[in-house]
Amino acid sequence: MAEAAEALSTPESVLSINNIEVVYDEVIQVLRGVSIEVPQGQIVTLLGPNGAGKSTTLKAISGLLRTENGEVTRGDIHFQGKRIDKQAPEQVVRDGLFQVMEGRRIIEDMTVIENLKLGAYTRTDGEIQQDIDMVFSYFPRLQERTGLAGYLSGGEQQMLAIGRALMARPKMICLDEPSMGLSPLLVKEVFGIIDKINKEQGITMLLVEQNANYALKAADYGYIMESGKIVLDGTKQQLLANEDVKEFYLGGGNEERKSFKNLKSYKRRKRWL
Repeated sequence: MAEAAEALSTPESVLSINNIEVVYDEVIQVLRGVSIEVPQGQIVTLLGPNGAGKSTTLKAISGLLRTENGEVTRGDIHFQGKRIDKQAPEQVVRDGLFQVMEGRRIIEDMTVIENLKLGAYTRTDGEIQQDIDMVFSYFPRLQERTGLAGYLSGGEQQMLAIGRALMARPKMICLDEPSMGLSPLLVKEVFGIIDKINKEQGITMLLVEQNANYALKAADYGYIMESGKIVLDGTKQQLLANEDVKEFYLGGGNEERKSFKNLKSYKRRKRWL
């Protein structure tokens, strides 16, 4: 984690989360000193069990905490050198950061085209149709769906949610559990497209996932969160080779270990105390 800390706020960093704490209802503390760096053009993944604080981290980034009576009470979040943790969600989108929320959240009583155009609502240029064609090049099956989006399959709805994000011409996309509710074949397809978009469009991504196998294979760097804290981080290669990660997240060991807190090799960094 020392290497990641030293790289915070460098010119290569698109998003820097610096020692933030998040409190709900002025009482419930969910995040405790979280720091994350997302370099330009990379895919960074945030892993952890349910309730670890992953989705709260994304809401802090995208300005959605206030809708649930939450707030960043300490630390700061910078996107492209600009502080955004106090900004409204629509301004965060205009700045170039778009979140694909858990559960897709498409507008079910709109068509595919209408959903895609909704993603471009902050734009004033005349290239909307050009970008719709670009989305269809990544998700050709969406072009065949002319009915209401509510009748799409779960995988198609996830594709539409990602396509809607692309319509905003974002510099960075935050994806919250893109594999949720999908079959293994569709998960593989969706992650393949995420990787392709990252490489071809150069869009930086922060990926929150529980499917550690796919997330780590797609990512350049990863963070593991438990109980509102970052407990481990490293490059894809480092995390995939880590015996504790293999046992706890990749199905490589027994069921005796319930938490990183119980691992002999786990040493809490001073900054997380």
